[in-house]
Order: sequence, then structure tokens, then C-alpha cells
Amino acid sequence: MSHSTQDSKQFPVALVTGGVKGIGRGICHVLAQKGYRIALTYHSHADDSESFTKELKHIYGADPFALESDLTQPGEPKKVVDAVLEKFGRIDLLVNNAGQSTMKPLTELEEEEIAWMIALDYTAPIVLSKYAVRSMIERGIPGSVHFITSSRGERAYPGDSIYGGMKAALIRSCGSLALEWAPHGIRTNCVAPGATVNDLDQDARTEPLGRKIPLGRLGTPSDIGEAVAWLASDKAAYITGINLRIDGGLILPGMPEDTSEEAGYGWGFMHPEHD
Repeated sequence: MSHSTQDSKQFPVALVTGGVKGIGRGICHVLAQKGYRIALTYHSHADDSESFTKELKHIYGADPFALESDLTQPGEPKKVVDAVLEKFGRIDLLVNNAGQSTMKPLTELEEEEIAWMIALDYTAPIVLSKYAVRSMIERGIPGSVHFITSSRGERAYPGDSIYGGMKAALIRSCGSLALEWAPHGIRTNCVAPGATVNDLDQDARTEPLGRKIPLGRLGTPSDIGEAVAWLASDKAAYITGINLRIDGGLILPGMPEDTSEEAGYGWGFMHPEHD
């Protein structure tokens, strides 16, 4: 049912950072389908936010609101929260999805690169959560905060000391924040994707790494979106402070993820190639 046919105040508001591409795009689609009004951030005009918000409005009547934002800049997270509150008057769900990684060894990273990744992958979601939750407490909203982490927050990889380290830090911080916010009825959880398709020309069923994942394929953005929506719903009302891994069993066997035959197959089952 289109939101325009009913009082929009009854529809909850979700703020999704990095909401135009990849996993963020899938999360926005699922939340819009579930009845959320969508606010989203994107980093540059190249992210094609205009066509995506038109798509959300056309399909779901989701009343989308897109903000271009560099969340690594001081003061920017507060500006984003203030803009969403001015537009919609409330935030019921914050999904901290924006992030970026590199697979460079630490010795090859410039200090500026390290500081930038820490700002985007850890500081920005923490500060956004501070202001979003403050608004929930002020309005008496028993909302939710989700951190999109990663299986890389639990499993170490070479070249992943900063991104993986920041995802691990979010998981740890989430537990403390769950305790701080529980008296207000506000829940916070982490959703940890494994290997997930991000580009439109990728097929989760035929990507080579999918053969080595126990469930036989890569994840999709909608897999992550459905987990986010469920954790934010009343069906998960007794869950807070967890890290929910959505990875098809990827890191359970401890298998090497190199798809070449000489890498071996670890402890996992190797699926046959798709036709």
C-alpha cells in the first residue's frame, strides 16, 4: 500500500548510510518494502542517488530522502541526523552501513589512509549512533541501531588490520552500547555479511568463491536487508548486543578462500561449477 494513502506519521523512519550501492541498496529495498520511510546517505553524485530514490518511491512509495555526505568529516554525522530529523521528525532505525576497506599491508599504508579508514569505519558510525539515539531517547522511541560489521571482524586476513580491526571494534562497542541503551528500550545489534555481491554484473550463484562457501553461493544484498529488517522488528524484541553473521557458513571451516586448485579446499565441501 502506498504511504500516500495513509497518515505518514505511522510509518517508521530508517536512516541507512551508504544506501545507494551494494549492501546498502539492498537494505533500503527491503526496509522500504517493509514500510519504512527511507533516509540514506551517499558519498558522491557518481553514486546515482537520484535514480535510486525515484525507484524506491515508484516501487514502494517510500518517501526517500537522500543526503550527499562525507561522514569522515568532523561534524558531518550530526548534520546528517539533524537533517533527517528536520525532514521526518524522528529516526526509528539507524543502519550504519557505509564503509570501505583496503587489503594493503600496514607497512604500505600512509598515515592519512589509516586515519581515513578509522574515521569512516569506526568513528562515523559511533558518532551517528550517539546523535540518533539521543533523538530516540528525547522522543521516547524504543528504536534500533544496527552496525554492519563483517566476518572479517572475527577472522583475520593479511592486509586487513585496519578495516577488520574496526569491524571487531564495532562488535565490542555494540555490547557496551546495548547495556547503556537497554533502559530506554533501544536495542543495538551487529549484522556481519560474509562474501556478498556488490556490483550489478555479479551473480551470487556463479561467482567462483561461491563454490567454496558451505551453502554454495555468495550472499546477496537482500540477504543482509532481510536480516536487518528482522532484527529491527518486534519478532526480535528480546535480542540486543549480538553479532549476527550472514555468511552462508563461510568462516566455519577455516578454509582458504583462494579459488585456485593449488590452494586446496580446507575443511569445506567444494560445490560443482554451475552451468
